[in-house]
Amino acid sequence: MKKYNTPLIDDLEKGPWPSFVTEMKKAAKTNEMANDAVGHLEKCYSTKVGYWKHGGIVGVLGYGGGVIGRYSELGNEFPGVAHFHTVRLNQPSGFFYTSKALKEICDIWDKYGSGLTNMHGSTGDLVLLGCRTESLEAIFAEYSSRGWDLGSSGSALRTPSCCIGPGRCEWTNYDTLDLTYALTQEFQDEMHRPAFSYKFKIKSSGCACDCVAAIARADMSIIGTWKGDILIDQAEVQNYAKKGMDINAEIVNMCPTQCISYDGKAMKINNAECSRCMHCITKMTKALKASGERGATICIGSKAPIVVGSLLSWVIVPFIKVEPPYTEVKDMIRKIWDWWDENAKPRERIGEVIEMKGMRSFLEAIGVPPQPQQIKEPRKDPFMFYTEDDIAAYKAKEAEEKKTGKYKF
Repeated sequence: MKKYNTPLIDDLEKGPWPSFVTEMKKAAKTNEMANDAVGHLEKCYSTKVGYWKHGGIVGVLGYGGGVIGRYSELGNEFPGVAHFHTVRLNQPSGFFYTSKALKEICDIWDKYGSGLTNMHGSTGDLVLLGCRTESLEAIFAEYSSRGWDLGSSGSALRTPSCCIGPGRCEWTNYDTLDLTYALTQEFQDEMHRPAFSYKFKIKSSGCACDCVAAIARADMSIIGTWKGDILIDQAEVQNYAKKGMDINAEIVNMCPTQCISYDGKAMKINNAECSRCMHCITKMTKALKASGERGATICIGSKAPIVVGSLLSWVIVPFIKVEPPYTEVKDMIRKIWDWWDENAKPRERIGEVIEMKGMRSFLEAIGVPPQPQQIKEPRKDPFMFYTEDDIAAYKAKEAEEKKTGKYKF
């Protein structure tokens, strides 16, 4: 096996953090594709040119996505990366794996591919890096025979993902794991046969801590919340103070809605003003906890920059019950897709279309009434609009009041 001199990428192994170069070199000891990938990477750094050709129609029978075509312009110099396709596997909800399952994935990948993986990186998927075209059907056959399925890619519903939810977290307000599994099963066709204008991501978080960063990364964010008061254990509040916590500095003054007060003896919360951000609960885990009816807030439209700049999600449904069989959530998703399909140009995410067409037409299309919580930014610009019928009704009322003398400027 040819050894490559790699002075430039060797620098990426220096410093306190684990390096992907180190892992590539480990794989290169036993795999020719990984070995050529190391040499190819050094070549890209030395010439400051990327030689990857993205795209091409590659995949497996019956699926429109799940495999991302990659070819190198330097196939003659580095034959191991002439074909270097990326294969995505549909990960389990909450990224829960057994050691046996991980070994099974890696054994099959070592047999057919480069041995290089990317576990839930920026895309969130379980990604297998580097495979030749002629091996794709064989890989898919082996994985599917063991119960695995391909993930999603392209202009489709991307593989739904979620936080660990009730699997390990006491703060979750709904079963994120079950919802993600149900949506994955419900929308198999939308995942595997790309028919959208562009990608559509659904991410589910059990509370506002948002451990999967749904508010910034998902076209549709389903974030857990609650309706009741925050329950206070005053004895535990005093314990936090005795242990050195500056409650006024760390809790009261950092409350975004300033709904908490503390006089050195007791803590009070004006729950009507609370935005359910979770900051106080996560800092005082033994003293505070949510109560009452549980559900989720649905937000829409976040994305990284492509057509327009980065967007954060925008609240469209302040509170919705999230319980099996999730009929209300599924119906809303279908309405959202119908409006997006009617209005989007190719490669326009739904947040960009809402920016251009307006939230008003979007809400009318999905049948959600305007509400004070549908704000663009916290504590700023309440979202309000009037239809032609509203204006006509107002003018009729105004005319009537002028006749009766009740009208006032």
